[in-house]
Amino acid sequence: MRIWVPADSAARALGADEVAEALAEEARARGIEARIMRNGSRGMIWLEPLVEVEIDGVRCGYGPATPGDAAAILSGDAACALGPVEAIDWMRRQTRLTFARVGVIDPLSLAEYEAHGGLGGLRRALAMEGAAVIDEVSASGLRGRGGAGFPTGIKWKTVHDAPGALKYIVCNADEGDSGTFADRMLMEGDPFSLIEGMAIAAHAVGASKGYVYLRSEYPDAIRVMGRAVEIAREAGLLGAEALGPGRAFDVEIRKGAGAYVCGEETSLLNSLEGKRGIVRAKPPLPALEGFMGRPTVVNNVISLATVPVIMEKGAAHYAGFGVGRSKGTVTLQIAGNVKRGGLFETAFGMTLGEAVNDLGGGSATGRPVKAVQVGGPLGAYMPVSMFDTPLGYEEFDEAGGLIGHAGLVVFDDTADMLGMARFAMEFCAIESCGKCTPCRIGAVRGVETIDRIREGDPSALPLLADLCETMKDGSLCALGGFTPFPVMSAVRHFPDEFATAKEAAE
Repeated sequence: MRIWVPADSAARALGADEVAEALAEEARARGIEARIMRNGSRGMIWLEPLVEVEIDGVRCGYGPATPGDAAAILSGDAACALGPVEAIDWMRRQTRLTFARVGVIDPLSLAEYEAHGGLGGLRRALAMEGAAVIDEVSASGLRGRGGAGFPTGIKWKTVHDAPGALKYIVCNADEGDSGTFADRMLMEGDPFSLIEGMAIAAHAVGASKGYVYLRSEYPDAIRVMGRAVEIAREAGLLGAEALGPGRAFDVEIRKGAGAYVCGEETSLLNSLEGKRGIVRAKPPLPALEGFMGRPTVVNNVISLATVPVIMEKGAAHYAGFGVGRSKGTVTLQIAGNVKRGGLFETAFGMTLGEAVNDLGGGSATGRPVKAVQVGGPLGAYMPVSMFDTPLGYEEFDEAGGLIGHAGLVVFDDTADMLGMARFAMEFCAIESCGKCTPCRIGAVRGVETIDRIREGDPSALPLLADLCETMKDGSLCALGGFTPFPVMSAVRHFPDEFATAKEAAE
């Protein structure tokens, strides 16, 4: 009997380790030969711990499971039985490309990875010239999934064309946005896809060394990625001749201290070099003078892990999904005050309302949804009146928002939007690296100005708008430049809470 119990951080936090132990003990007591596999999460967090048992070749789910369900699960008659996992509506409706193996395989089994399509993209890439690989990635329409949405192919071509004997691939795994967990889930559930993507990037641009920059708050991801690198090295996928005779490529895991601003690529590079994590002025671009002053590709986890899919299935296949200039799939992370939270991979184009109400099931409290913050703590608050906005980069930009890392944090009608605007400014003040005045000082002044509004000072509202404009135009990076998005979206969509702030407080 084969049984899968996730070792994903979210599942473990909800008791997966205890469930796995109870199942092992029950199987021993019954004399059942059971092999308990620790997989990644399928992404249905409200069903975690999700136990899967193979019955006649079909993986049937039980969840959320407790240690007390062990006997009933092994008998096949547990009350938490869900039927075939692939037939669950949440799973059936997805277009899983990047996350096709997550929750399906043993994350540290290279044999299972290859049996489920892994390494096919790398083999195809190694049979092509680097420039041809870049053309394929460009044709796919892949854009940075970390938040900026910059075309991946353009970044790779810049590094490819840059002179220099030493080039680097840096994976930005510093996932710091509230309500986001896709990077962590992928690293814990399918780490070889990231390694394969980095190897393809290295072949394409001529790099010989790669780094995965992980935040210290992700101990499970650090452990899994570290072991995956060792396994890949032992198998010859990394090392002296990883990309062919005499073509070395190796990967090193680096752990950061968890500063939010180190999610910005130049701050990350400073931290990676052992310096203080502060923003660098651009130019020069990291693609020309990045890590240690050398040409460097800096891409997000999801961006790099998607490259093997593109190389295996072809650019046209990947570009066939999506809407407008947003090609391929988006990994929605639905969180906050929501009934069904989790990760849902789908083609760009789904509306925000469908994601929140249909997939997420509305608020967990049962109260009306008031707003959704899309794109992390720097994302705009989208009211219900804008729920028909398609999830696409340009579509959200036109609506005054940003997709960012595709985290959706849901709020019900009890949310204090003036308080949320204040939190955005306070967050910026705390997390600012201090390099530029608009961010360092502007955020502090922003908190003070919002406090004046709460006290009923009407002159502070235009002052807040002017301050936000200064931060947006003058900040060196997105931390100060994007903080106006949540602040002004709250003002714009919920003006009554700002106009009557003093009365509401009293």
